Amino acid sequence: MAAPGEVAQGGPRPREGRHTPQFRAAHPVQAMSFVCGLMRSLTMPEVEITWVGHATVLIEMDGVRLLTDPVLRHRIGPLVRLVRDPGALSPVECVLISHLHADHADVRSLRSVHCRGPFVAPHPGKAWLSARGLAGATDLRAGEDLRLGTVRVTATPATHDRRRWRFGPAADPVGYLIRGSSSVYFAGDTDLFLSMAELRGHVDVALLPVWGWGSRVGAGHLDPESAAAATALIGPALAIPIHWGTFGLPHASRHAEDRERPAREFAAFTKRYAPAVEVRVLAPGEAVAL
Repeated sequence: MAAPGEVAQGGPRPREGRHTPQFRAAHPVQAMSFVCGLMRSLTMPEVEITWVGHATVLIEMDGVRLLTDPVLRHRIGPLVRLVRDPGALSPVECVLISHLHADHADVRSLRSVHCRGPFVAPHPGKAWLSARGLAGATDLRAGEDLRLGTVRVTATPATHDRRRWRFGPAADPVGYLIRGSSSVYFAGDTDLFLSMAELRGHVDVALLPVWGWGSRVGAGHLDPESAAAATALIGPALAIPIHWGTFGLPHASRHAEDRERPAREFAAFTKRYAPAVEVRVLAPGEAVAL
């Protein structure tokens, strides 16, 4: 056996004119920064969903941030926010608008969003957005899609009133299926329809409206039971109720109402109709990481 520092007889020797490479130890601060970055990449969730309130949801998937139906003000027409106002949002890559009703497409809220990519509306909403100074506006029909890096967004059908006002602009309401390392279905505002079953096997998380802002919901909306039936048709791994407990008429804010009832009833109906689906009820501003 060769002594320390010697090359064993018959073993490989360094070639003439070449130097054995020398490696310098990394600076402790650089090493720690590298380790922290590696740990973040290993532990950071690929998908995070924050329910901002009503139909406004921040979806972060594979480094892409998408915001649905931004309504960020304290008051929208006659409706007031019954919960704490949302704070400022960081920039997003895309804004998805399901339909043109004022509690889903609020112009002042849209203008306040720092969007680095397109504002997407249902067809033919592009002209309506552009006329209000929103750069990069586009629109999609159900079945059409767009790509944001590795994330694919597909517009899906919805059953809802297409008019903004009784005699105002109109666009065909849609939902959105967002696919990357996971898949999230944002239903927008819709009634129950049987072709929701076509989404089965394609949805990991379903964001489903379960109420509205008044004492009842009318045609074109899901209530807790019909939203649970939609969950049974779609078959996601996880369902999150949205569109409840955020806005109401001014008198509602002065009375102790059970604002959590729609979400609670949705969870109970889903346990009956789709027991394999997990329901996660979020408070406005709360996030869930997948």
